[in-house]
Amino acid sequence: MKPAVTYELLHECKQTGARRGILHTPHGDIQTPIFMPVGTQATVKSLTPEELKEDVQAQIILSNTYHLYLRPGNKLVKEAGGLHQFMRWDRPILTDSGGFQVFSLGDLRTISEEGVTFKSHLDGSTHIFTPESVMEIEEDLGADIIMAFDECCPYPSTYEYTKNSMERTTRWATRCKEAHTTTDKQALFGIIQGGFYKDLRMQSAQDLIKLDLPGYAIGGISVGEPKEEFLEMLRYTTPLMPKDKPRYLMGVGTPDYLIEAAKAGIDMCDCVLPTRIARNGTAMTSGRKSSSKKCHL
Repeated sequence: MKPAVTYELLHECKQTGARRGILHTPHGDIQTPIFMPVGTQATVKSLTPEELKEDVQAQIILSNTYHLYLRPGNKLVKEAGGLHQFMRWDRPILTDSGGFQVFSLGDLRTISEEGVTFKSHLDGSTHIFTPESVMEIEEDLGADIIMAFDECCPYPSTYEYTKNSMERTTRWATRCKEAHTTTDKQALFGIIQGGFYKDLRMQSAQDLIKLDLPGYAIGGISVGEPKEEFLEMLRYTTPLMPKDKPRYLMGVGTPDYLIEAAKAGIDMCDCVLPTRIARNGTAMTSGRKSSSKKCHL
């Protein structure tokens, strides 16, 4: 069976590893490298779908499994025809697994081999995410690209903690693949973990590649570490990823990090930063001087 999402490599820079390609999805092709605006709860705040297409020229957007599960609920979204119909967006969508959000809850969550038990930040109710339940939620939401459930280590973390977390992430990815049923419509991406330990990053990449998933992401960096450590791990991990599949760096949105990601050979990035700072009166411009009349996005 042909995978739902495929990657076509057009050109690669021999000096840096930067590359251009096309991501073929059920809802259209995506020119890469690409930045994905984040529509946490099925909307990119402050922007309409028309503005996203015409002004921002967004080719793909991201929505958040954790938030949509809690409100309005994945079953309601499914009844509405999936995210594309629910949010009136006819281009590709990616949903994350909710892993980063539940692990950010701190004392409100408990990790076990089965999954993560957590309390809602909305009303304190208790819920559990397992690889199987996350696959069900993401299949209900109906995005073109869905992410495997992973554990994101805090920074800093000990070697032992990071190793156990990385190995659990691999086992969870295996369970996600086994539970994933909509392979002809949705592509399941694995997430490489391993913190800031190169041997763990290599092991994670090798183990996940054996699962032969349609794409792979780098998780667990850009989590508060110094920029030098970010760059070192980015440049180390990216070449470990398959060349014939899309490469996604999660949670990166500042201009300097985006450029470094593209130079390293990353195809996809996402972050809430651009719209979050825009709502608070800040715009990213192409020059050094700000202007109240015109912004270059």
